[in-house]
Amino acid sequence: MSVYIPRHFSEADRAAVRHVLDEHGFATLITASGAEPMLSHVPVLVDYGAEGPVSVIGHVAAANPHAALLGNGAGLLVFQGPHGYVSPNWYTTPKQSVPTWNYVAVHVHGELERLDALGDKRAIVDALSARHEAAFAQPWTSAKMDPALLDKMLGAIVGFRMTVRRVDAKFKLSQNRSAADRTGVVAGLDARHNAGDDALAEWMRRYAAPDR
Repeated sequence: MSVYIPRHFSEADRAAVRHVLDEHGFATLITASGAEPMLSHVPVLVDYGAEGPVSVIGHVAAANPHAALLGNGAGLLVFQGPHGYVSPNWYTTPKQSVPTWNYVAVHVHGELERLDALGDKRAIVDALSARHEAAFAQPWTSAKMDPALLDKMLGAIVGFRMTVRRVDAKFKLSQNRSAADRTGVVAGLDARHNAGDDALAEWMRRYAAPDR
């Protein structure tokens, strides 16, 4: 399963890719299943080596039919970054242009390992909660739970680890337009004053600059 990436929008910088994976860690897990793919939306945590992502951990509900497929080979995790509508009115020649959509997405391909041991599943829950609780004055940890209740809750999930074999990154941020058009798009996004467009404008400033 591959994604179409024109040359203008291919992103190879490891720091840029990590920015997506770290900031947008709620991914879509896709695996093949008979006549149609199986999809689940899951929080995940990426582990890195010198060359980029090496593994990804997460979990699904044990009642989710997807759990039965987690040890059956290859899977795909889709990470969706900021995205938004682009009006032709923001270009220098709007009468010669059409609307489009700018977006950032990273596809992580790899082999899936199913993790059923309570210790493995607790390690996944602890790693995810530690990441997202770090900003709180009194972080939640699994150690605060009654051990019997914790084991029961862990029994209701199935963990997985993906060993990463390929990463495809697409940053469609008007790199195929002139510098003046990119400036116009950023200004148009800024003028809308909403969080999604503000984020997209910031990513364009950072990753679509002409001298980058």
